[in-house]
Amino acid sequence: MNKDKIKKVVLAYSGGLDTSVIIPWLKENYNNCEVVAVAGDVGQGDELEGLEEKALKTGASKLYVMNLQDEYVDDYIIPTMKAGAVYEDYLLGTSHARPCIAKGLVEIALKEGADAIAHGCTGKGNDQVRFELAVKHFAPSMPIIAPWREWDIKSRDEEIDYAEAHNVPLRINRETNYSKDKNLWHLSHEGLDLEDPGNEPQYEKEGFLEMGVSPMNAPDEPTYVTIEFEKGIPVALDGEKMSAKDIIYKLNKVGGANGIGLLDIVENRLVGMKCRGVYETPGGSILYKAHETLETITLDKMTVHEKQKLSITFAELVYNGQWFTPLREALSAFVDKTQEKVNGTVRLKLYKGNIIKAGVWSPNSLYSESIATFGESDYDQAQAAGFINLFGLPIQVQAMVDGKK
Repeated sequence: MNKDKIKKVVLAYSGGLDTSVIIPWLKENYNNCEVVAVAGDVGQGDELEGLEEKALKTGASKLYVMNLQDEYVDDYIIPTMKAGAVYEDYLLGTSHARPCIAKGLVEIALKEGADAIAHGCTGKGNDQVRFELAVKHFAPSMPIIAPWREWDIKSRDEEIDYAEAHNVPLRINRETNYSKDKNLWHLSHEGLDLEDPGNEPQYEKEGFLEMGVSPMNAPDEPTYVTIEFEKGIPVALDGEKMSAKDIIYKLNKVGGANGIGLLDIVENRLVGMKCRGVYETPGGSILYKAHETLETITLDKMTVHEKQKLSITFAELVYNGQWFTPLREALSAFVDKTQEKVNGTVRLKLYKGNIIKAGVWSPNSLYSESIATFGESDYDQAQAAGFINLFGLPIQVQAMVDGKK
């Protein structure tokens, strides 16, 4: 990259430690270039408050805030949820937000005539891949600046030193400096005491959890929720029609209050290392469970089993930043076909971190009580003998060949 040609840079900006420090660093190291900050609103809430003032004070020429919430839910979250995609128990909250944000970032960069796009992802993480693969899809020739792969700063403590030396306002301190990512789907926690897998997360410590409470502090009485789906898409909560986005927000509230959706895992990052993180995904955990429950009565066995296999591939594509690929699009087409009759209602009981099935109904149900009943049935049990004889024929022949009685 010829730094002399970089006059304007569009920066993926969150207002956190990394991106706040990057603004003055870019101006120092790229010919006092103009820095245009771009924040994608994917539901991070109060993190957006005061963001423009902070960006301008730090040296940005302007701030764009893109409202991406509906697009994020409809085009990324719901397709992933319908696929049943889970990466090592992780519900992909950061993973599918990045391509959504990056798509908007490129749109602003092209509009502004930017010479490069910059991000604050570290050289150790997955997000650098997710951002950059999306940029390569929408702007193949756009230069990308990743300061963490260039500068001499080695740690978050040194970042804070740099911020203080450059009068960059921060909302954190060294003692509570968890690395966090928040959107309407989840909140992740990494760093500090969590870097040691032997340390129990401080779920009961005030201020650690933000989207809910520890199961220990949840109510002693259960809460019931009823979710209605049409073609695999949530369309109503407790009998009230609403958008999928509003359903997620409401489920976050009720789920968080009941200690739902906590996950503590050591996951395998794309770059090869293992990393420990704690995730809060209250509404998402409920939605996944409800959708999976409805599929148990609306999908046939072969479709369920094939979908379960492909869900692993789908999850890996999302986790690895390969959203904008032919394979992911093809898998989504397959998923959409499977969802044509995933219609109905699921009732769940929430109790101290547990999601308990409490009923499922569908006009497309493949479950027949008259066939499955232990009572008098429409099923002719005598037919099973012929089936077993044919099903077991290869075993019987092999035994005969092997000389067994």
